[in-house]
Amino acid sequence: MRPHRRGVFANMVRRARWLHAGLVAAVMATLVPSPALTQTSATAGSTAVASAQPASASSIVTLQAINVTGVVPGPGLWKVTRGDHVLWILGVVPTLPAGIEWRSNQVAQTIAASQMVLESPGVKLKVDTNWFGKLFLLPSIYRAQRNPDGKALHDVLPPDVYARWYYARKRYFGDDYSIERYRPLLAAGKLMKKALKANGLHGDREVTDIVAKLAKQHGVKTAKPDTTLEIKEPRQAVKAFAAFGPDGIACLRVVLDAVEHELPNFRARANAWATGDIETLRTVPESAWRGTCQSAITGAGFAKSLGIDNLPRRIKETWLAAADAALAANTQTFAVLPMHDLLDPDGYLAALQARGYVITAPDGGLAEDPVSANSVAPADTSSLPASAATVH
Repeated sequence: MRPHRRGVFANMVRRARWLHAGLVAAVMATLVPSPALTQTSATAGSTAVASAQPASASSIVTLQAINVTGVVPGPGLWKVTRGDHVLWILGVVPTLPAGIEWRSNQVAQTIAASQMVLESPGVKLKVDTNWFGKLFLLPSIYRAQRNPDGKALHDVLPPDVYARWYYARKRYFGDDYSIERYRPLLAAGKLMKKALKANGLHGDREVTDIVAKLAKQHGVKTAKPDTTLEIKEPRQAVKAFAAFGPDGIACLRVVLDAVEHELPNFRARANAWATGDIETLRTVPESAWRGTCQSAITGAGFAKSLGIDNLPRRIKETWLAAADAALAANTQTFAVLPMHDLLDPDGYLAALQARGYVITAPDGGLAEDPVSANSVAPADTSSLPASAATVH
């Protein structure tokens, strides 16, 4: 019996560590894996669908097999300068083609010649409790992700939204009815992940991993400009989320819009990033789903007490302060930022320009003066054959 008890205790410890991710899920609607709920009958859901005017199942987009595959260089680098100090920035889109291998000698050479790599901005969660207290929060975290009072999505969504959700759920989740128990905001995120995977797209983790590997390989120090979100009373925070958290219906609506109609744009932007087509990244609109879902979180009743209502601004200010410090201390710095933060007219580059830095885009699109011969990043000498990156 003792080995069994040790195994149970070890599992409890692992679940306590998992709580950090779980708290982010409950407080910031970050999606994390959790145990599946017992599957129940979908009869009630079918009744709700019948009472609405459902969109045809054929309205859900299935992308044609137009994929960029093989070795790709990705986009060029943005240049931020003041005097003889320079910050090179790689913009990354959140979804990339699944069949690519990113390999940029330009990035490798730039990192090798830098004194620091600034990682993409993020949030660091600080919970004011010990691991044993976190362990006892697990049931609350689990409940906070679900609709209250045991309700399913067909109980909380308007009929027109549920009709669309029903067909999307059938397409991407099959007979897994457990997704019906999640709050609309969390169900929306899980649907988007499923839809992207089904259409040959995945996240940008490969790019950030390669950047970290190159920094380590060349002995370049890294810095992660995280914004700390401190939760001093985690139990109350979870209760506040459960009671006054975002309903997420607006978020689910725009995710359904994206899944039904905007996946070709997702693919176009992913392919454009892979091939370094900055002009397409400028002109093909990014989906509104991220902004709408973020607003659902920051505008909810619980957000202000936790400091989440102004979190995007705090993240931006933290990164800008880190960039200022890096540019002052180092002759050359390399950084990674989400592409939308670079292309947004009110984004990070605009803020740097307002601080007096000179900005030059890879295609010259943001340059105020002609780019001189010595103002560009090292050339990408990948020497890729014409067939290295293909569209088929």
